[in-house]
Amino acid sequence: MKSMVILPSWKADDIYPSKLAKSAISYQHPLGLLYIATCIQEAGHEVQLIDGAFWTHQEIIDKVREFKPGFVGLSANASMWTKAMKTAEDIKAIDPSIHVTAAGPYPSAVEELCLEKCGHLDSIVIGEGEETVPELMDRLVRGESLAGVAGVAFRAEDGAIIKNEPRPLIEDLDIIPIPDRRLLGDFEKYESPPGSYKEKPIAIVMTSRGCKARCIYCFQMKGERRIRFRSVESVVKEIEELVSHYGFREIRFLDETFTADRDRALEIFRQLREKKLKFSFYVSSRVNTVDYELLREMEKAGCWAILFGAESGVQKNLNTMKKGIKLEQTRNAVAAAKKAGLRVYTPFIIGIPGETYEEALETIDFAIELDPHYANFHSMTPFPGTELYDNIEEYGTMSSDTDDYTFEGGAFVPYTMTREQIDELRTLAFRKFYSRPKFILRRLVEVRSWYDFRTVMKGATSFFWLWAKSDSLVVSKKTANTKEEPEQVS
Repeated sequence: MKSMVILPSWKADDIYPSKLAKSAISYQHPLGLLYIATCIQEAGHEVQLIDGAFWTHQEIIDKVREFKPGFVGLSANASMWTKAMKTAEDIKAIDPSIHVTAAGPYPSAVEELCLEKCGHLDSIVIGEGEETVPELMDRLVRGESLAGVAGVAFRAEDGAIIKNEPRPLIEDLDIIPIPDRRLLGDFEKYESPPGSYKEKPIAIVMTSRGCKARCIYCFQMKGERRIRFRSVESVVKEIEELVSHYGFREIRFLDETFTADRDRALEIFRQLREKKLKFSFYVSSRVNTVDYELLREMEKAGCWAILFGAESGVQKNLNTMKKGIKLEQTRNAVAAAKKAGLRVYTPFIIGIPGETYEEALETIDFAIELDPHYANFHSMTPFPGTELYDNIEEYGTMSSDTDDYTFEGGAFVPYTMTREQIDELRTLAFRKFYSRPKFILRRLVEVRSWYDFRTVMKGATSFFWLWAKSDSLVVSKKTANTKEEPEQVS
């Protein structure tokens, strides 16, 4: 069967403030779609992957019209949902017989509600789709009902919405084929924000799935709070293929906590050194899973930067978010990483439930105390399927427009703050952190190449707008509303 998997068209201004988009935009491989497309291909079907970061909506619809697929899978998180619905509608206008399904974090969180609100969808895939989508397509090829396909909700011929049994999570991740990066086309079009990478092209790799933490703002598939790991051999094989065959020069590990299993991480580093592959990499981790020895081994293997979710400088607010870390652990981890020779990135959240204006100021001071290489200051976002979303009345109010559900959109406002205060605090945080003479001098001293110079200049442009316009961080001016019935937020 001819098939397409599509990330709907989006623009930088949909997610980032328009004045800062050029220095914040991130075009990364759509790894989830890539896994699904590869599994479709392995099942014997013809497949095209369309990444909407590089195509207008009309261009995507024209590609569907030209290719004439029998199956289209759309990827959707909360902020992309309205775009996915419009894409489904226009695909059905081309040919109503095309089976259109949606998958991703949003359908997995709200499930059959997607079918109730979008009459142009034939089915949705709930949870991991690597096994579900090929089985669904095989049923379509045979002209059979989707009844009994685990992990699927679908619209029956009489219009009734049927939700099948859930599909268990894939326990042995090694059975999933390594993503076929050829489906992406030109690798060079993928871009990360200036200063967030060392070399290009960059590949995205996931060596595990899941997280054991219980943060109230993080969506975990089916409420699972555990980690499933790929084998070291599988991970090293993929990296070797990416570097030696495709020519990637940097790897960004997408794991929630790459260092969750210390011995496994050390073994990956050891084998990578043995291979003598020339590449650099970047990881995300938790401050309570690292120490100097581990970080030093990481640096020897080619790691140049690490991200720690610091989130807040007030222990009360970390506890409210169920982050499971202590401020002292953050201090120790950041210091150890810098001592090991790594650049450190620390995101923070403004607008935490129960957070006061004064406490947010403490978080800004904490970020300055840590002195990471870069810091980011996001707004809290109540993604569907999270504890925050499910208990919104306890914590605050939220926007009824899913377009606001980005880290910049200000979708959530705690009872202890106003939307205007969150915008003001985020602007203040960026101004205070990035205007320090110590930071500016360090960035200038680090300029060693044309890339470094361009990075500094883009950063300077963003910094100009932060000072020139008090609302430069505002993406949307929608007012947060109290949560009503589920259909209000679809």
